[in-house]
Amino acid sequence: MDYYVITYGLMAISLLITLGAQGYINSSYNKYKRVNNRRGISGFEAARKILDENGLKDMYIVETEGFLSDHYDPTKKVVRLSKEIFHGESIAAVSVAAHECGHAIQDKVGYPMMRIRSAIVPFVNFSSYAGYIAIAIGAFTGLMDIIWFGIALEMVILAFQLVTLPVEINASKRGLQQIKEWSLLEDKEHSQAKTMLTAAALTYVASVATTVIESIRLILIFGRRDD
Repeated sequence: MDYYVITYGLMAISLLITLGAQGYINSSYNKYKRVNNRRGISGFEAARKILDENGLKDMYIVETEGFLSDHYDPTKKVVRLSKEIFHGESIAAVSVAAHECGHAIQDKVGYPMMRIRSAIVPFVNFSSYAGYIAIAIGAFTGLMDIIWFGIALEMVILAFQLVTLPVEINASKRGLQQIKEWSLLEDKEHSQAKTMLTAAALTYVASVATTVIESIRLILIFGRRDD
């Protein structure tokens, strides 16, 4: 098969996976943000209940700007929820809030993969920039050693994503468990929450897949030059 067909084909597959995953999470979110939960619980109330019941009464829950910008900040021990999640009383609001609280619980119990992820974040931030800079410099100067060094740095990002994947899946699992345990949603709504949380987890699966494909593409491009 022609070299260019393979490399451009990989690029197209990577783009389709990214767009498909993002489309799925957006579709799921848009669907369930319109479905109010029958208990009338907001995302903030759900998060407060979960944190309090897990011995995290002193942890703050703050409203943050942005669309689906929800996250747990392990450095400041704060759960940050976007406006729609913080105030919303939808299935999506409770599900997302429970997921972020899942991360807070992971932090409290010392979930190993979360510790590993936190430890390598500074190096990953460096690698994400330095990797492509090294590849660009190597390509411009024709120095293959620099190019391969840049590709190796990009592999650090893949390692980070592989560590992140179980962290996110576990947080969703914990979130759903908390929803059930504290009756935040009615039994008939649990499957909807699970669908929402599964869609979120699939975006991380897609990130791993696209990084693997991009790494293969870079190796094919520069491996050919190295012959």
